[in-house]
Amino acid sequence: MRLGELLDPAHFTERLREVMEYHNHALQHYFKADPVDYQQVLDEALAQGEQIAPMVTDIPGLLHRMRREGRDIMFEGAQGALLDIDHGTYPFVTSSNTTAGGAASGSGIGPRHIDYVLGIVKAYTTRVGAGPFPTELFDAVGEHLGEKGHEFGATTGRQRRCGWLDTVALRRSLDINSVTGMCITKLDVLDGLDTLKIAVSYNLNGQRVDTPPAGADLIEQCEPEYIEMPGWSESTFGIKSFEELPAAAKAYLGKVEELCETPIAIVSTGPDRAETVILKHPFE
Repeated sequence: MRLGELLDPAHFTERLREVMEYHNHALQHYFKADPVDYQQVLDEALAQGEQIAPMVTDIPGLLHRMRREGRDIMFEGAQGALLDIDHGTYPFVTSSNTTAGGAASGSGIGPRHIDYVLGIVKAYTTRVGAGPFPTELFDAVGEHLGEKGHEFGATTGRQRRCGWLDTVALRRSLDINSVTGMCITKLDVLDGLDTLKIAVSYNLNGQRVDTPPAGADLIEQCEPEYIEMPGWSESTFGIKSFEELPAAAKAYLGKVEELCETPIAIVSTGPDRAETVILKHPFE
């Protein structure tokens, strides 16, 4: 059933009856459970319908009207690109499309009207839960990244797995999202590390590969091939100007741009929104 059906009580009443007859039949005859009371569900749903009615509108129509008025519109993705059900590390994925293209199918805005895609990229790599993670660290550096980066799931509190920046996976993410510019977050988490590593390719059964192989099982077999860069001892926390960053931090960011062939638009140096270096504003 669709949300909009709640706005037509007579129609919703009959539709709910059909749906509940089907599911109550399954509950009683297959699961040997008590049926759900139709009238109670109907009353609750209609009451909720009255509450949400002022918030229901023609979203595609609203967005296109705002677009024609020259308004700024921003869509935000909630999960990593490689958790995408079609392009991610299946079966370790979510149940939907998490790439930039999902903004078009989910909102009704046409792909041609999305004129800037900002890719949010950590200065290192993390993963929640199971799945292949070639650059995962199990040493003191991995602990440093997890503790200093406060890498715990926002909903579950589960600790994230941490590792060096993986540009093989990152380049694939940038490609499938047609990213215009990157926002590098948590640069300050790398403060104090003597040496930094960036994975530039994989070794798969003795063969060098520059793109993720098809299938999570093959990615699991990949060994990352790294380049090393000097770290920095100075604090980058809260810096708001690119010129104020340590030379080694600038070099690290420059190498990420070079390897990914994508410009960096924003650098985050702390959890507060003001602790940000803006190199290219997405709405300018």
